Amino acid sequence: MKIYNHINEFKKLDNAVVTIGTFDGVHLGHQKIIGKLVEEAAKTNGETVILTFFPHPRMILHPEDHQLKLINNMIEKAALLSSLGVNHLIITPFTRDFSNLSPENYIKDILVDKIGTKTIIIGYDHRFGKDRSGSLKELQHFSTTFNYKVEEIPEQDINDVTVSSTKIREAILAGDVKTAHDFMGHPFSLTGKVIKGDQIGRTLGYPTANLFIEENYKLIPSDGIYAVEVKIQDLRNKNQVIDNPFQPNQSKIKNQKSKIYKGMAYIGHRPTINGMSQNIEVNIFDFADDIYHQHIQLDFLHFIRHDIKFENLEQLTAQLAKDKIAVEKIFVS
Repeated sequence: MKIYNHINEFKKLDNAVVTIGTFDGVHLGHQKIIGKLVEEAAKTNGETVILTFFPHPRMILHPEDHQLKLINNMIEKAALLSSLGVNHLIITPFTRDFSNLSPENYIKDILVDKIGTKTIIIGYDHRFGKDRSGSLKELQHFSTTFNYKVEEIPEQDINDVTVSSTKIREAILAGDVKTAHDFMGHPFSLTGKVIKGDQIGRTLGYPTANLFIEENYKLIPSDGIYAVEVKIQDLRNKNQVIDNPFQPNQSKIKNQKSKIYKGMAYIGHRPTINGMSQNIEVNIFDFADDIYHQHIQLDFLHFIRHDIKFENLEQLTAQLAKDKIAVEKIFVS
């Protein structure tokens, strides 16, 4: 999949099959739309294009609202969309000016003149343009003028998968990552840089990689212990440090692959040692390499237990031993 961090980087296609949206979570409902997109492109010898936005429109239109938490950052979203067979991902910077485009100008300037749209696949109740005034009606109205066809995925087809981003967010916030997995068809992930911690885990016999999440809008699961899979970039030069191997612009690392390890993740404020800030750390099983400053991805598979304050470190160590056994059972079940 080719990724463009601005629509001006995109070269107009002869036969673009396009869908539009934020696609947060890339859940089963989204996958139904994208499946139709890929199917249509195959039938018409076209190329699939997803037009998405960053920042999220709510961040620009309602900057006073700090409650928005997203299931994916753009790195994770790009990886998921790529896995579904999408040819092109255009990440359009969402601005006030962009939000003020009329529906007609949005269709003509963006979809037709910039992308070369011949087919538009949209989910039901899709809105676009100034004050979200554009809809299926406008897309159909201008289809003959600008020589494209439009197809809407009916509400019933989307509802048949009984999923919504709201349900997924609620499950993740409750620590119910298994239900979130079922809704999305893939695990919930956290991607971040490994930073130096205070190495208390190492002294307890459970060394951890501490994860720094850059995006303050990223949804974080409930405090507790989780079974996770850990994706670590397989670098030929072990001393090499790269900015972010999972970033959308992956041209410089396209020949490198990720190795997958099993692990036990902890999210919490470390109450046993009177910690003040939330930590995200992972004990990676059968792994001892130095991965400071590298980016890793945690795929959350199962919730083990809530965070607990113990009377001393000995009790904490004993519980961690039980937690590891519980996590290992998840991987063999």
